Amino acid sequence: MMHHAQIAQRAFNTPLMVDPAKALSFLSGLGPRITGQEITFHGVDADASDQTAVALPARASLFGNDLAQRHQRNGTQPFTMIDGIAVIEIAGTLVHRGAWIGQSSGLTSYEGIAAQLQAAVADPGVRGIALDIDSFGGEVAGAFDLADRIRAARSQKPVHAFVAEHALSAGYVLASQADRIILPRTGAVGSIGVVALHTDMSGAINQKGIAVTLIHAGSHKIDANPYQPLPEAVHDQMQRELEVVRFLFAETVAAGRGDRLTHTAALATEAAVFRGADAIVAGLADDLADPVTAFHAFAAAPRGSSSSNRKGPQMTTTPTDTANPATVAAPPAAMPAVAAAPDAPAAAADAAPSAMTADAVRAEAAEVAQVCAQAARLGVTIDAADAVSKGLKPEALRARVLADLAARSDAAGIIATAPAAASKESPIVAAAKKTASDAKR
Repeated sequence: MMHHAQIAQRAFNTPLMVDPAKALSFLSGLGPRITGQEITFHGVDADASDQTAVALPARASLFGNDLAQRHQRNGTQPFTMIDGIAVIEIAGTLVHRGAWIGQSSGLTSYEGIAAQLQAAVADPGVRGIALDIDSFGGEVAGAFDLADRIRAARSQKPVHAFVAEHALSAGYVLASQADRIILPRTGAVGSIGVVALHTDMSGAINQKGIAVTLIHAGSHKIDANPYQPLPEAVHDQMQRELEVVRFLFAETVAAGRGDRLTHTAALATEAAVFRGADAIVAGLADDLADPVTAFHAFAAAPRGSSSSNRKGPQMTTTPTDTANPATVAAPPAAMPAVAAAPDAPAAAADAAPSAMTADAVRAEAAEVAQVCAQAARLGVTIDAADAVSKGLKPEALRARVLADLAARSDAAGIIATAPAAASKESPIVAAAKKTASDAKR
């Protein structure tokens, strides 16, 4: 009972990048123990028989490297080494702040993964890094910064992600940063979306004749508290925050996958899960193979050759029951995607399409209109007609959306703003700095 409040803090009223079925199984199994009552679900289908055990993670510092250094002092490495390949396991529920390397009680900490990654990059005996992934996802906090670290690591050593059997949500954020993603025939990837859980205990409290009085200073201090029904305004604000996180999710995936899965295509999946050959066709994975066989091929490759062809061959199998997101030009409900490089020179972003065909010009104008319309969902107003008349590119508009959000600090509470030195600076932070600099001129 002593840990239930801490578990609830991790689960409720905070963005989660986790497969909804796992979230529901968590609530079905542990929810009644947290609340003391049976719980009901609104807006989703839940199978109360699907239950899972959870454990509370320990805490660790973000800034030290004690975990890896401890192993080095003992003459060991914080990862498994096979034929010169560092194998880093990413399994179970992914959590922010955990004082361990590897999985503990079904949880894997982002800090532990980062410590292993740093040690593997620094070790001259390591010629490649294999991410052994089987995760339904986890917490938003810490995921994007770790993704930046993985993407930076692959510029120094080849990084391959071997999925067995799931890389969903936060798990896919990490997998998408590898040079290549290898998937078994039954493997599942995707779920590029965000979910938040709120529990309303007011009915149960009323039945017990208990009155809860919340005394607070600040009109938003008790937003989303569990003792009252969720007000519509608070619901809408939480929804908007989740849209911002999905915005960043798609940006991070696009930064890792490049033209194999663009930001537009990532958003067009609408958080769908893709299996096997469908995932290859949709651009969410690169190769369909038994992970063990594929790993041995990776380990047998000469040094420096493993990442020479990051795009790789594409399968032409037609998906049977899942739409290919790459063919969806303008999903009505998708958020405006983030430019893969929002800090690129403005002149390059706004260059005139001198060689564009009439169809390409029309398509770009439609994309500009889509970005403007979808930006309104984040409270950012852009005149589409004015943008088209000025020849603004979609990428420039997306960067403007990020700059506006950063300047108003709308996303300050849901993204980390202190990436490690090895990580690329957060585009939100970069955009905020640029906005502040421009304002001083």
